[in-house]
Amino acid sequence: MKRYLDCNATCPPVQQALEASARAAVEAVGNPSSLHWAGRAARRIIDDARDTLAAYVGCESGSVVFTSGGTEANNIAIHSVLSGVESGRVICTAIEHPAVLQPLQRASEHGFEIVSVRPDAHGVVSAEAMIDAITDDTRMVCMMLVNNESGAIQPVQQVADYCRDRGVPILVDAVQGLGKLSLDFKSVNVDFMSLSAHKIGGPKGVGALLVKRGVKLQELSPGGGQERKRRSGTENVPGIAGFSAALGQIDFSQFAPVRDAFEQQLADKIPEVSIVSKDATRTANTSLFMLPGMDGETLLMQLDLAGFAVASGSACSSGKREASHVLLAMGLNDTAARSSVRVSFGPGNSMDDAEALVNALVTVRQRLRAMAGIR
Repeated sequence: MKRYLDCNATCPPVQQALEASARAAVEAVGNPSSLHWAGRAARRIIDDARDTLAAYVGCESGSVVFTSGGTEANNIAIHSVLSGVESGRVICTAIEHPAVLQPLQRASEHGFEIVSVRPDAHGVVSAEAMIDAITDDTRMVCMMLVNNESGAIQPVQQVADYCRDRGVPILVDAVQGLGKLSLDFKSVNVDFMSLSAHKIGGPKGVGALLVKRGVKLQELSPGGGQERKRRSGTENVPGIAGFSAALGQIDFSQFAPVRDAFEQQLADKIPEVSIVSKDATRTANTSLFMLPGMDGETLLMQLDLAGFAVASGSACSSGKREASHVLLAMGLNDTAARSSVRVSFGPGNSMDDAEALVNALVTVRQRLRAMAGIR
């Protein structure tokens, strides 16, 4: 039996999204930039989806820029701010997704000073530490809402309030927060917020960047001037339709009892296990744990053979053999960081899946220890 437990990497598509995408692909065959009836039909789907997403996240429809996903959204925001200013300081957390860290690394090669603020032992970055790092020459602040590995929720609002008072642009990566936390773009009052459809049961390859009124974007790839000349390229009409249809379809809070039962059973059967960010406020579906003496990638492969899909580090860097930069930033050593496995529950998961995974982990651990001559 195969059990999918990697919903933070991508969530299985909900039926509403599949139907909306299929319907749009069949009924809206025109290019949404075309003026004829077929183009207008496609444009109407995009406009309706834009209105639906705006209402869901508490922003104006004009603030929504559809993208290919969270990575592009983050890159557009960072490019828009840093390409038009003199080099200076950029503040980010040390636990940001590579979709933020890699563009900032490029910025450092062009003279920007990148200051990474480390989290505490629970995986939460202090708002005070972020604020203390902001200086007069700070050009931008990047702070994720929810960490994709640990599920730890970050204190974005306090930092956003300070940035607004100082006139410092701030990007909030809310990819892991959409559908799991209540989002209100106007209340948070940030300059940019990135979102992705496939984390909530929508299609892969579509996302959005929310942009505060009056904030200008500079296109990464100039071309046809779509999305009000903010993101060129023919819009992914079926994907956008599916994104809109997926909003609010999954109640991730219902997985808290499953996650908690999994962690309790795992601790009961393997007392040495360490649950990362257990004492922090986390999203309800996420569990990141470490098994001392075990290699996370080896555990992942053994679990895969047993029919379980889990993760070791973030999916976007799953091809690498590097330790989790999130755990390293939390102060853990390389060996401990490499022993981590992430489980993220979602649609179709139950207490039975949690119990089966615990039993599989016990079996795999015993087998690996026996192979290594450890009793």
